Amino acid sequence: MLPQEQMKRTLQAYVDGFNSGDPAAVTGLFADDAVVVDPVGNPPMEGRAAIEEFYGNAVSAGAKLSLDAPIRGSHGDTAAMAFTIDVPGMRIRVIDVMTFGADGKIVRMEAHWGPDDVET
Repeated sequence: MLPQEQMKRTLQAYVDGFNSGDPAAVTGLFADDAVVVDPVGNPPMEGRAAIEEFYGNAVSAGAKLSLDAPIRGSHGDTAAMAFTIDVPGMRIRVIDVMTFGADGKIVRMEAHWGPDDVET
């Protein structure tokens, strides 16, 4: 089990990488065989290539993240954050839940948001 402070630092690095326009900084936080589900209910994106494409597209679209509350840890292997993602012409309110491997890499990301969480 990872210390919650380590998981929180990783999620802050995720936000910082996004906001600096550096998709490699974001994808480097993930395990090679990680799974991203964004939003929950969509088919999962699996593996390094799919994750790099997803985050490359998001960053190149001009997406910026702002935390809505402090990042939350857990007594287990997960951490979560509530944030707003702003892309030109759209705002989405999201809660991401990240699951970590023993090496500190993210092995699963689930984005929780639905149609009512999107503003245009």
